[in-house]
Amino acid sequence: MSLVMSGTSARKKAVPRKSRKKRSTFDTTLGRAVLQLLGVAIFFALWEAGVHAGYISAFLMGSPSGIFATFYKLILSGELLSDSWYTLFEAILGFIIGTIFGSLFGLALWYSVFVAKLVEPFIVAINSVPKIALAPIVVLWFGTGLISKVALAVSLTALVALIAAYQAAKDADVDLQSLMISMGADKHQVFWKAVVPSTLPSIIATFRINIGFGLVGAVVGEFISSQRGLGHMIFLASSLYDLNSVWVGLFTLMILGFVLYYVIDIIERTSLPWKQATTSHQVQV
Repeated sequence: MSLVMSGTSARKKAVPRKSRKKRSTFDTTLGRAVLQLLGVAIFFALWEAGVHAGYISAFLMGSPSGIFATFYKLILSGELLSDSWYTLFEAILGFIIGTIFGSLFGLALWYSVFVAKLVEPFIVAINSVPKIALAPIVVLWFGTGLISKVALAVSLTALVALIAAYQAAKDADVDLQSLMISMGADKHQVFWKAVVPSTLPSIIATFRINIGFGLVGAVVGEFISSQRGLGHMIFLASSLYDLNSVWVGLFTLMILGFVLYYVIDIIERTSLPWKQATTSHQVQV
């Protein structure tokens, strides 16, 4: 009997040791950041080496040294900060307006299956049209100022938010809704206490996509007609074959998108802490 118990206890002690996985040094936030920065540094180093060796044309591709020099010059002149702020303001305004109205309209379609099926073909038809094709019309309607850039950003973000919100509302827990109705809840109570909470993760997840679409709408509008913004700077530099300035504009857009993405991530963490808690314990295979 003692031998059996000792064998059982030995197996119990062996299980945690066997299942315990050694964590890599770089499998931390700091470690991943170091690897990411190292990858970027290697990329620019190889690019610069290719330019100096003559394998890469500095005229057609630019060079990291030229990009950094142009970046420094535009920072000192204040031109880059001014253009970045203008594009960022257009993108955020279009993102907020488009996402709010699109999400509200998508949720409202839950109230009537008849209306949802009636307007669904029109939503699909409008969504299938490339929004860049609407840019000339939007500029004609709203002029060449701020409103036309915001309108383009809204046109890109609103439909994405609408479709995501409506699909999430359709996928809301039917059993929970039936239970609430059987307990005497009316349609408004079911909507606010069952449908809306279940759609929040999908709606906030759409923010990550829409923030990029907001930047795309603003930049496309600046390509068509504008005197300010990163899109105007990129378009003007490309027409003058100034590839270093073009790369400065593109990298600045990447940085803006990166920052906005993590702002959305912070919003999601604070507004949906329970979702973060469940996704942080993923199964490691």
